[in-house]
Amino acid sequence: MSRAGGRAGGRAGNENSLTQQLGLAIERERLGRDSGELRRLLNSLECKQDEYTRSMILHSVTRCVYLLEAEASACNADDIVLVASMLDDKENSVKIQALNTLKAFSGIRKFRQQIQEHSIKVLELMSTVWDSELHIASLRLLNNIPLPDFAHPQLRRVMPTLMEILQSDYILAQVQVIRLLSSLAQKNDLLYDILNCQVHSNFLNLFQATQPGSLLFEVLVFAERLSEGRNTPHYRAVKWHYNEQSLHEALFGDESRLADRLLALVIHPEEEVQIQACKVIVSLQCPRDVGLQPSLCQASHSYFNNRE
Repeated sequence: MSRAGGRAGGRAGNENSLTQQLGLAIERERLGRDSGELRRLLNSLECKQDEYTRSMILHSVTRCVYLLEAEASACNADDIVLVASMLDDKENSVKIQALNTLKAFSGIRKFRQQIQEHSIKVLELMSTVWDSELHIASLRLLNNIPLPDFAHPQLRRVMPTLMEILQSDYILAQVQVIRLLSSLAQKNDLLYDILNCQVHSNFLNLFQATQPGSLLFEVLVFAERLSEGRNTPHYRAVKWHYNEQSLHEALFGDESRLADRLLALVIHPEEEVQIQACKVIVSLQCPRDVGLQPSLCQASHSYFNNRE
């Protein structure tokens, strides 16, 4: 057998062994016994392993956290530190698995605050490593935890990266990043940074009816939150200045064709897209400070009549 064939066979054997051990661990937990499998895997992470083995161990830890609830809850802060240390690994595959493991642990309440402390490192990874799978894993983790205020300066620095991911034509990453941006758009101190971020000239292609419905819905939610945010008395009290190629100008500027895209989406085949497009239209016509009374939104002054 060749050396490469031997390695491949060995890897397949290791993977099968880990799967069998996990199956036994699940059965023991079902019977009310601690299998010790999760602790064994975490301990093995501390040993010197090759890239593939580190990735496989982290993948198995992630599955254990989801499937062995009692054992996962019995883990401690040192275990989170150990997993987070893998974010500094030189191999992207290991970083990705570590991000997935942290996301799994973030579903346990007692670990959320500690995992939040690593949010700046995760944002730094996203801006320095251009890898779609790493972006998706990072964004899924960030979307699963409340981002602390101390991360806002780093968020401002990586805003161009987030906007590039949104325009990357990779649907899984786009959906995750737009969810994060929609959440950040509700933060008063980040709204201007989002609106003034530079976008491509074809940004409104994201609103085309040919886009996947899941992405269209999230993009429309994002647009609604931006529209509502810019119309709050707090935001309108300041005279903001925007770059010509900014997101604000693409969506709300005098030359924007957003109105045309929204009107086309009102007849979209997916109902949730139709409804969300209507919500954006209402938010553009009715500034928040006049209340939610359609009668107060004079048609002669509406955003859409101004487009004519």
